[in-house]
Amino acid sequence: MQEIEKLKQLQSQREALRQRTAEKQEKTTKIEETTKTVCPECGSRQLVQDYERAELVCQNCGLVLDEEFIDRGPEWRAFDHDQRMKRSRVGAPMTFTIHDKGLSTMIDWRNRDSYGRAISSKNRAQLYRLRKWQRRIRVSNATERNLAFALSELDRMASALGLPRNVRETAAVVYRDAVDKNLIRGRSIEGVAAAALYAACRQCSVPRTLDEIAEVSRVSRKEIGRTYRFISRELGLKLLPTSPIDYVPRFCSGLNLKGEVQSRAVEILRQAGERELTSGRGPTGVAAAAIYISSILGGERRTQREVAEVAGVTEVTIRNRYKELAEKLDIEIIL
Repeated sequence: MQEIEKLKQLQSQREALRQRTAEKQEKTTKIEETTKTVCPECGSRQLVQDYERAELVCQNCGLVLDEEFIDRGPEWRAFDHDQRMKRSRVGAPMTFTIHDKGLSTMIDWRNRDSYGRAISSKNRAQLYRLRKWQRRIRVSNATERNLAFALSELDRMASALGLPRNVRETAAVVYRDAVDKNLIRGRSIEGVAAAALYAACRQCSVPRTLDEIAEVSRVSRKEIGRTYRFISRELGLKLLPTSPIDYVPRFCSGLNLKGEVQSRAVEILRQAGERELTSGRGPTGVAAAAIYISSILGGERRTQREVAEVAGVTEVTIRNRYKELAEKLDIEIIL
């Protein structure tokens, strides 16, 4: 019993000591922060880092707050972006679109050393073997092999659709979450990758229809939709329904329409949304109808067939939707 009490006392003493040391560290860090950001003489926050004299100087009263100041920047200078990229000595930033997040190295395919000199034929065989083993080591287990194939498929589909970098990164994160929760089992890798890309497009407000993603993927529209619903339910992706306004810039760009026509189409869709004319209808059809109306009002008439081809809907859909919008919003259209 005495030994147990002694142990308890020792533990309490250790905890008290830890608390005291933590409090001291917090106080010292706070003091350092205040001394580095506020001048103790005049209370000014306008501090200048003079790297030539290695000093931290107050701009107001001239007090030297810190001497022998360390310049943590590079020792070289660059005057444009290309020069900066050539002289920098770091690699590419971390990315989720590569299975190892871009942290591994690659042996270049050119048979040249770091100075640009050609490697002798005697060492080429060794370099070939090193290159081969490097490729094998990068993908070590089944999970990494799955990720390598799926992320390359994601990149291929995103390139075909012309999607920006942030959508690719988001899609890669969604797919990685699905792998971590073991949602891939029993489903095709292409189907889950396409569903992850569709979810990422909706998250980043760069909408693409299921038909557009099915065109560039190797699976059917039905399978992509089914997999997307399953993934969004299991991962808890709370995505709002796609707004027709999100499609307007892309459709107007495809039809070579001016910004005035685009802004008028957005205004029509806003009014339609306030009167609940867009609910229960396909967003692409409503967006196409609004663009058709605004093109006529703006003096840049486009035919229903031209708008239908860009929007991926039928002419009948555009005809029905534009008549509804014109009637309910009191828009007079002279054909």
